[in-house]
Amino acid sequence: MKIKLISLFSDFYQNKASEKHLSKIQEFLFVSGIFTEAYEILAILTFLILLLEIAFILTIFILNVPTFVLAIPFFIIPAFMIYCFMKQEKRAADVERSAPDFLRQLASMLQVGLSFESAMDDISKYGEGPLYDEMRRTLLEIKIGRNFDEAWISMSNRLNSKELERVFTIILDGRKSGSSLADVIMDISNDLRDILALKRERKSSVMMAVMFLIIAAIIASPFSLGMVSVYGGFMESFGKTSEVITYAPIAGQCYLVIHSFLIGIIMSLVMYGEFKKGIKFAIPLVFVSYGIYFVISSFGSSILFGMW
Repeated sequence: MKIKLISLFSDFYQNKASEKHLSKIQEFLFVSGIFTEAYEILAILTFLILLLEIAFILTIFILNVPTFVLAIPFFIIPAFMIYCFMKQEKRAADVERSAPDFLRQLASMLQVGLSFESAMDDISKYGEGPLYDEMRRTLLEIKIGRNFDEAWISMSNRLNSKELERVFTIILDGRKSGSSLADVIMDISNDLRDILALKRERKSSVMMAVMFLIIAAIIASPFSLGMVSVYGGFMESFGKTSEVITYAPIAGQCYLVIHSFLIGIIMSLVMYGEFKKGIKFAIPLVFVSYGIYFVISSFGSSILFGMW
């Protein structure tokens, strides 16, 4: 049963939020393969943030934890966005895997004399997956009056793949020029298959470097900096304090956050050759590495003394 508070938030966003902004969020969700209404997603996120805020307020009063934990629930929003970006990437990978076979089928139908629109319609009826879903949506838009070129370009943008965007642009230009479209599409299918094979080889060749970066971010750095904090607490217990011992843990935490974030960016550069995808690695690495550091710095001394 739907929670009443979520329904209230949903009605609020549906009636009060800008239709333009809701449309952009909805399109972002569609590209991610999430087919829930945008105002319902916003309502659920708002409810979760409110629920966690109440839980953390009670925790502060009962356990006397620091008040900065009240900022943690708001990280639900970037976490959800990272989840959407990951789904978009998985969806784009699925589309790219099925694209060569789709193009080969399209070329075969054109060779037997079908028109381009008829061939698209026939293929879309029997195929499964995000590429065929987008094809059915494009055909529906064309049937209700949208310009073919605009619908085709819009589909290439929604697929979120640079390779397919280039492929569909070439197909559209070939259709306009009146060239032998079946031969063009067949050649593109073979080229796309080779490109995807090269991408898989590149990904497998850099995995060792990526694993090294992950180990450095979530094991080596948190452990070493956590032990520095444990050593500082050990020295303070004997009354041997200094400015270095006092400020070393703070400096270590700042270094750890910056280090983990930069490693996420470097991982994106190694794997994809661009920086902008690094945010989906950087934020989880920051949380995981800081969590490990917190555990070691908080319980490391008791674990070590327990061993001895």
